Amino acid sequence: MEVEEMEDEGPSLQREPPHVQDLRLAPPESLCLESSAFVDKRAVGELTEGLLSHYLPDLQNSKRALQELTQNQLILLDTLDQEVTKFRDCNALLDLNSLFTEAKVYHNKLVNIRKEMIVLHEKTTKLKKRGLKLQQQKQKEALENEQRHEKERERERQLVAKPAKRT
Repeated sequence: MEVEEMEDEGPSLQREPPHVQDLRLAPPESLCLESSAFVDKRAVGELTEGLLSHYLPDLQNSKRALQELTQNQLILLDTLDQEVTKFRDCNALLDLNSLFTEAKVYHNKLVNIRKEMIVLHEKTTKLKKRGLKLQQQKQKEALENEQRHEKERERERQLVAKPAKRT
């Protein structure tokens, strides 16, 4: 800032150090090589302070904005991770629903098989009863036939002539 004030006033030999006067009078090509040898530490400090005061607020604002963006990005990553977890849970729930649906289908199949088994049991019971009745009827018929044959044999025996007894 003092350098600007000095330039506005024009070259004054009383206020400027001798090396600043040399820099003003020197051609631009010679400034590059010789400037490091003749630079005043106070001038470097003031220039550094001026540069920092000019750019530091913007850099600090940028730093805060980047920190805020980083924080927001972390929040978004956490939120995204939670959403992914929710989707996985939903997929697991869908898998669970399909398992329940499949279990219901197999339950219905088991119920149908049980009904068929009950029907088959009833049919076999009826067939056993019928078979038992048929067996009893056959035994009765066989007994009647045997009794009939026995009666016929008895009748045949009675019809056969008997010799008379002599008295």
